[in-house]
Amino acid sequence: MPSNQTDRSKGNPSANNSYEILLEKLGYDEWFRDHGREFSQEDFSTARVVEVNKQNYNVSSGRDEVYAELSGKFLFSIENSLDYPTVGDWVMVQYFDDDSLAIIHKVLPRKSVLKRKDPGKKVAFQLIAANIDYALIMQSADADFNVNRLERYLVMANESGIRPILVLSKTDLLSDTERTDILDRLKSYIDTYACFPISNVTGEGIEALKNELQSGKTYCLLGSSGVGKTTLLNTLLGELRFTVHEVREKDGRGRHATTRRQLIRLESGGIFIDTPGMRELGNFAVDTGLEETFDDILFYGDQCRFKDCTHIHEPGCVVKDAVERGIINEKRYHNYLKIQKEAAFYEMSYVEKRKKEKEFSKILKNYKKSIRKSGKDRNT
Repeated sequence: MPSNQTDRSKGNPSANNSYEILLEKLGYDEWFRDHGREFSQEDFSTARVVEVNKQNYNVSSGRDEVYAELSGKFLFSIENSLDYPTVGDWVMVQYFDDDSLAIIHKVLPRKSVLKRKDPGKKVAFQLIAANIDYALIMQSADADFNVNRLERYLVMANESGIRPILVLSKTDLLSDTERTDILDRLKSYIDTYACFPISNVTGEGIEALKNELQSGKTYCLLGSSGVGKTTLLNTLLGELRFTVHEVREKDGRGRHATTRRQLIRLESGGIFIDTPGMRELGNFAVDTGLEETFDDILFYGDQCRFKDCTHIHEPGCVVKDAVERGIINEKRYHNYLKIQKEAAFYEMSYVEKRKKEKEFSKILKNYKKSIRKSGKDRNT
């Protein structure tokens, strides 16, 4: 039987206010209130997905975490991977068995969605997290430092409507000369985004980063394995809650310390979504992300002779001219073309895949209809 939920979302005003305050601590603000109002029902409650496992979820009302599953109706309505709940989602649930089980009936509209191409050859979206305000994009100052990879993360964040914050970790490994060189390479990004050089060893920059975090806002940590995401999260939590794996000496890379996506609330009120390190970054459907990340190329591109200029071989291309004159960094230009080409290929493949899925679904429905019809004919 469903649990009594008057103290969760309905009932007397004081209980309702208390419930709202608990939700606000998990990031529930006016935007979600406005966009979720039409989905509110008397016997449903609002909760946030705080952990995603392979076949189930954990949700929280701000007071406790509860094991959750999808309703049969929800499962039946799913058309693709983006329809599933992900960590950070706000959902409408019904509680059972003295609030020990929640059934998810609806995912509320998302403010932002962090997604990428599925790893490997499969052409599909993979949901990472939802309703994130800021992404801490981490690059370590050791062998892992890679501006091209940084730009890929920036495209991902900007496309998702998430504000990037740059974090340069392991600065204790740098000499003064190396530090100056790396910061020079990051200068154009530092002019656009907040940047925090930090060291979990010396404590450099940690306090400044803590002061940047806002109560009630949701953050995620993005970066490849071994850059120090888990160590930083432990530092911000003030305890060794999560296991940290050693980095291999031969290539400076680490093994995944995080194996599942989960939401953690800091004592200061900031909310973090911890995501597994992403070894393969594939983006598609990222027009907005490309424009915001490579706005300098877009600026010159608007001045090209042809409106559909690819900035590769057309005469009168202002972008190519800017690259030749050193105004646009040549490596940055080539990375832009590479990401754009990959995105176009993946998007084309994805559209073709969805078309085939719809055609197969139509064939299957027609087949089922013919089976039902033949059965009726035999009965008559």
